[in-house]
Amino acid sequence: MTAETNTVPQVTFKTRIRNPELEGPNPYQWKDLSSGDIFTGRRVVLFALPGAFTPTCSSSHLPGYEELHDQIKAEGVDQVICLSVNDAFVMFQWGRAQQADKVFLLPDGNGEFTRKMGMLVDKANLGFGMRSWRYAMVVNDGHIEKMFVEPGYADNAEDDPFEVSDADTVLEYLKAG
Repeated sequence: MTAETNTVPQVTFKTRIRNPELEGPNPYQWKDLSSGDIFTGRRVVLFALPGAFTPTCSSSHLPGYEELHDQIKAEGVDQVICLSVNDAFVMFQWGRAQQADKVFLLPDGNGEFTRKMGMLVDKANLGFGMRSWRYAMVVNDGHIEKMFVEPGYADNAEDDPFEVSDADTVLEYLKAG
Protein backbone atom coordinates (compact mmCIF):
# COMPACT_ATOMS: atom_id res chain seq x y z
CA MET A 1 0.00 0.00 0.00
CA THR A 2 1.25 3.44 -0.68
CA ALA A 3 1.43 5.36 2.58
CA GLU A 4 0.68 8.70 0.97
CA THR A 5 -2.56 7.61 -0.63
CA ASN A 6 -3.57 4.58 1.43
CA THR A 7 -4.57 2.77 -1.75
CA VAL A 8 -4.26 -0.89 -2.57
CA PRO A 9 -1.30 -1.81 -4.78
CA GLN A 10 -1.80 -2.37 -8.49
CA VAL A 11 -1.04 -5.99 -9.40
CA THR A 12 -2.37 -8.72 -11.68
CA PHE A 13 -3.71 -11.84 -10.01
CA LYS A 14 -3.53 -15.15 -11.91
CA THR A 15 -6.85 -16.91 -11.31
CA ARG A 16 -8.65 -19.91 -12.78
CA ILE A 17 -12.33 -19.84 -13.75
CA ARG A 18 -14.72 -22.54 -14.88
CA ASN A 19 -15.54 -22.45 -18.58
CA PRO A 20 -18.62 -24.57 -19.39
CA GLU A 21 -17.54 -24.72 -23.04
CA LEU A 22 -14.42 -26.69 -22.13
CA GLU A 23 -14.74 -30.44 -21.88
CA GLY A 24 -12.76 -33.00 -19.97
CA PRO A 25 -11.55 -33.30 -16.41
CA ASN A 26 -10.23 -29.73 -16.21
CA PRO A 27 -12.85 -27.30 -17.57
CA TYR A 28 -10.99 -24.25 -16.27
CA GLN A 29 -9.04 -21.49 -17.93
CA TRP A 30 -6.70 -18.76 -16.76
CA LYS A 31 -8.18 -15.34 -16.11
CA ASP A 32 -6.11 -12.35 -15.08
CA LEU A 33 -7.77 -10.03 -12.58
CA SER A 34 -6.23 -6.65 -11.86
CA SER A 35 -6.46 -4.75 -8.61
CA GLY A 36 -8.75 -2.39 -10.52
CA ASP A 37 -11.07 -5.26 -11.48
CA ILE A 38 -11.37 -6.26 -7.85
CA PHE A 39 -11.46 -2.95 -5.97
CA THR A 40 -12.49 -0.07 -8.28
CA GLY A 41 -16.01 1.22 -7.70
CA ARG A 42 -16.70 -1.34 -5.00
CA ARG A 43 -16.53 -1.80 -1.24
CA VAL A 44 -14.67 -4.99 -0.44
CA VAL A 45 -13.66 -6.84 2.70
CA LEU A 46 -10.39 -8.68 2.12
CA PHE A 47 -8.81 -10.90 4.71
CA ALA A 48 -5.37 -12.41 4.23
CA LEU A 49 -3.93 -15.45 5.91
CA PRO A 50 -0.70 -17.48 5.90
CA GLY A 51 -1.88 -20.45 3.90
CA ALA A 52 -4.57 -22.76 2.62
CA PHE A 53 -4.97 -26.02 4.51
CA THR A 54 -3.25 -24.62 7.63
CA PRO A 55 -4.87 -25.07 11.07
CA THR A 56 -6.21 -21.63 12.09
CA CYS A 57 -6.93 -20.63 8.51
CA SER A 58 -9.02 -23.77 7.95
CA SER A 59 -10.66 -24.12 11.36
CA SER A 60 -11.49 -20.47 12.14
CA HIS A 61 -10.46 -17.72 9.72
CA LEU A 62 -12.14 -18.78 6.46
CA PRO A 63 -15.10 -20.53 8.16
CA GLY A 64 -15.88 -17.39 10.18
CA TYR A 65 -16.11 -15.25 7.06
CA GLU A 66 -18.08 -17.91 5.23
CA GLU A 67 -20.56 -18.03 8.14
CA LEU A 68 -20.94 -14.23 8.44
CA HIS A 69 -20.73 -13.53 4.69
CA ASP A 70 -24.35 -12.48 4.25
CA GLN A 71 -24.29 -10.23 7.33
CA ILE A 72 -21.09 -8.56 6.11
CA LYS A 73 -22.60 -7.97 2.67
CA ALA A 74 -25.72 -6.51 4.30
CA GLU A 75 -23.50 -3.74 5.69
CA GLY A 76 -22.80 -2.33 2.22
CA VAL A 77 -20.03 -4.68 1.13
CA ASP A 78 -19.96 -5.88 -2.46
CA GLN A 79 -17.61 -8.83 -2.00
CA VAL A 80 -15.74 -10.76 0.68
CA ILE A 81 -12.33 -12.00 -0.44
CA CYS A 82 -9.81 -14.36 1.15
CA LEU A 83 -6.24 -13.82 -0.06
CA SER A 84 -3.32 -16.16 0.48
CA VAL A 85 0.15 -16.57 -0.98
CA ASN A 86 -0.87 -19.82 -2.65
CA ASP A 87 -1.42 -20.63 -6.31
CA ALA A 88 -4.83 -20.85 -7.98
CA PHE A 89 -4.86 -24.66 -7.91
CA VAL A 90 -4.24 -24.85 -4.15
CA MET A 91 -6.83 -22.15 -3.45
CA PHE A 92 -9.39 -24.00 -5.57
CA GLN A 93 -8.85 -27.32 -3.80
CA TRP A 94 -8.88 -25.65 -0.39
CA GLY A 95 -12.18 -23.97 -1.23
CA ARG A 96 -13.63 -27.34 -2.21
CA ALA A 97 -12.33 -28.99 0.97
CA GLN A 98 -13.76 -26.15 3.07
CA GLN A 99 -17.05 -26.13 1.14
CA ALA A 100 -16.54 -22.38 0.79
CA ASP A 101 -19.00 -21.11 -1.77
CA LYS A 102 -19.60 -17.52 -0.63
CA VAL A 103 -16.14 -16.06 -0.01
CA PHE A 104 -14.04 -15.45 -3.13
CA LEU A 105 -10.64 -17.15 -2.78
CA LEU A 106 -7.97 -14.98 -4.39
CA PRO A 107 -4.56 -16.50 -5.08
CA ASP A 108 -1.51 -14.27 -4.65
CA GLY A 109 0.79 -16.99 -5.90
CA ASN A 110 3.86 -14.80 -6.30
CA GLY A 111 3.15 -12.79 -3.17
CA GLU A 112 3.30 -9.56 -5.17
CA PHE A 113 0.17 -7.97 -3.69
CA THR A 114 1.17 -9.10 -0.20
CA ARG A 115 4.68 -7.70 -0.61
CA LYS A 116 3.40 -4.37 -1.90
CA MET A 117 0.97 -4.22 1.04
CA GLY A 118 3.97 -4.59 3.36
CA MET A 119 2.52 -7.82 4.76
CA LEU A 120 4.92 -10.41 3.33
CA VAL A 121 6.78 -12.28 6.09
CA ASP A 122 9.27 -15.12 6.14
CA LYS A 123 7.81 -18.24 7.73
CA ALA A 124 10.86 -20.43 7.05
CA ASN A 125 10.77 -21.50 10.69
CA LEU A 126 7.61 -23.45 9.77
CA GLY A 127 8.82 -24.55 6.34
CA PHE A 128 6.32 -22.21 4.64
CA GLY A 129 8.71 -19.77 2.97
CA MET A 130 7.34 -16.30 2.28
CA ARG A 131 3.70 -15.88 3.27
CA SER A 132 1.18 -13.25 4.23
CA TRP A 133 0.89 -11.93 7.76
CA ARG A 134 -2.66 -12.35 8.98
CA TYR A 135 -4.79 -9.21 8.46
CA ALA A 136 -8.11 -7.95 7.17
CA MET A 137 -9.12 -4.68 5.56
CA VAL A 138 -12.12 -2.80 4.28
CA VAL A 139 -11.39 -1.26 0.88
CA ASN A 140 -13.67 1.36 -0.63
CA ASP A 141 -13.08 2.11 -4.33
CA GLY A 142 -9.42 1.11 -4.07
CA HIS A 143 -8.80 3.14 -0.90
CA ILE A 144 -8.10 1.36 2.36
CA GLU A 145 -10.81 2.45 4.77
CA LYS A 146 -9.69 0.33 7.74
CA MET A 147 -6.94 -2.22 8.48
CA PHE A 148 -7.07 -4.98 11.07
CA VAL A 149 -3.48 -6.23 11.42
CA GLU A 150 -2.64 -8.98 13.87
CA PRO A 151 -0.07 -7.99 16.52
CA GLY A 152 3.53 -9.19 16.49
CA TYR A 153 4.26 -8.76 12.78
CA ALA A 154 7.72 -10.31 12.27
CA ASP A 155 9.67 -12.75 10.18
CA ASN A 156 9.75 -16.24 11.66
CA ALA A 157 7.28 -15.29 14.41
CA GLU A 158 6.76 -18.02 16.95
CA ASP A 159 3.08 -17.17 17.29
CA ASP A 160 0.28 -16.87 14.76
CA PRO A 161 -2.08 -14.41 16.45
CA PHE A 162 -5.72 -14.43 15.48
CA GLU A 163 -7.32 -11.63 17.48
CA VAL A 164 -8.38 -8.73 15.22
CA SER A 165 -8.67 -9.98 11.63
CA ASP A 166 -11.60 -12.29 12.30
CA ALA A 167 -15.04 -11.90 10.73
CA ASP A 168 -16.71 -10.86 13.99
CA THR A 169 -14.33 -7.91 14.49
CA VAL A 170 -14.76 -6.71 10.90
CA LEU A 171 -18.55 -7.08 11.09
CA GLU A 172 -18.59 -5.09 14.34
CA TYR A 173 -16.65 -2.29 12.61
CA LEU A 174 -19.03 -2.29 9.64
CA LYS A 175 -22.10 -2.15 11.88
CA ALA A 176 -20.64 0.77 13.88
CA GLY A 177 -19.92 2.76 10.73
